[in-house]
Amino acid sequence: MTVIITSAELSGESAGPRPPVLLDVRWRLGGPSGRPEYLAGHLPGAVYIDLDTELAGPPGTGGRHPLPEVAAFGAVMRRAGVSRDTPVVVYDGGQGWAAARAWWLLRWTGHPDVRVLDGGLAAWTGPLTTEVPAPAEGDFAPAPGALPLLDADGAAALARDGLLLDARAAERYRGDVEPIDRVGGHIPGAVSAPTTENVAENSVFLPAETLAARFKALGATPDTPGGVGVYCGSGVSGAHEVLALEIAGIPAALYAGSWSEWSADESRPVATGPDPL
Repeated sequence: MTVIITSAELSGESAGPRPPVLLDVRWRLGGPSGRPEYLAGHLPGAVYIDLDTELAGPPGTGGRHPLPEVAAFGAVMRRAGVSRDTPVVVYDGGQGWAAARAWWLLRWTGHPDVRVLDGGLAAWTGPLTTEVPAPAEGDFAPAPGALPLLDADGAAALARDGLLLDARAAERYRGDVEPIDRVGGHIPGAVSAPTTENVAENSVFLPAETLAARFKALGATPDTPGGVGVYCGSGVSGAHEVLALEIAGIPAALYAGSWSEWSADESRPVATGPDPL
């Protein structure tokens, strides 16, 4: 099953006999809610989902965007009309990070058919509406564990025995700058792999074969000894890299707490500079 969908494909499916549930997850790191933008115009039938309050738990020791409480997440999805047997398409303003977070959470909790609109709202060529839908309640019952998830110890082990990719910008990986978290740098052993290099300038994902070649050069293949994992700042852009790896045919685990959790614990080691160690 593909994990992305084009605007043309979505237009066709939305007009067909089994239209997908649409989730609008517009979000900016550190910015205001995307709800006003949603209210000003969204895909017909799309329900707005707030990343900070509905796709994440309260910030704390688990990081800036810890995973939401599973029952609460299930309730949000059901209110949006999500059922286990209905396809779901998620989109954001174009960057793809927030949409990937929603995709990952739904897949992790067992939904079998979730795709991301490639290129987000900017790629959409159909009409927009200001009408806020009132979908029928869905029946989705989340069952966590369908995708692999890492905690801090698991991330450390993977950095040592497998391949752990850091999806943040290279300057944050090196520790040159750290605009958000307590300290700059990276998890010792992790390899720099900015998720921005997985897309073209219009935020559309690169072809699968191009992504596979990029990840192979970093050491990530379907057969990487020990497996592949990803982290970022707080588990959002890391989900985007997991999605890119999925397109390339490479399964990967997500360290959801990511650098915001790791760096908050002063007992955890920190590496700086361009090299993993």
